[in-house]
Amino acid sequence: MTDTIFVLNGPNLNLLGTREPEIYGHDTLDDIAGQLEDRAQAMGLAIDLRQSNHEGHLIDWLHEAQALPAKAVILNAGAFTHTSIALYDAIKAIRTPVIEVHLSNPHARETFRHISRISPVAHGTISGFGALSYLLALEAAARL
Repeated sequence: MTDTIFVLNGPNLNLLGTREPEIYGHDTLDDIAGQLEDRAQAMGLAIDLRQSNHEGHLIDWLHEAQALPAKAVILNAGAFTHTSIALYDAIKAIRTPVIEVHLSNPHARETFRHISRISPVAHGTISGFGALSYLLALEAAARL
């Protein structure tokens, strides 16, 4: 049986490649998915990548990750990172390790982005490396 890593993406990440490429890069979410699939396959892992603009979907998927059980979750919660107590509670409620990931460095951006509701309950955080952030998170997840 192959270990599965959930890769969950929040609001507006479906617009990657066209949305503010000077901040988020030119890779689309499909590009990132392909990179992750290739790397995961080489590591003997499976990727289950999902994106939603709806907070409740992310919460349901976190619960599903525990029920499967998934080996880990890589979570880019987008703007929900800074606002969602519900995601905080969902991550805290499950045993599956969650790695918080961001394409940009939130601390180098607007002040409101300096606060993460996810970080206190995440296993770790990787940010600021563009699409490489996801690959670094996959490497970390594989070693858990």
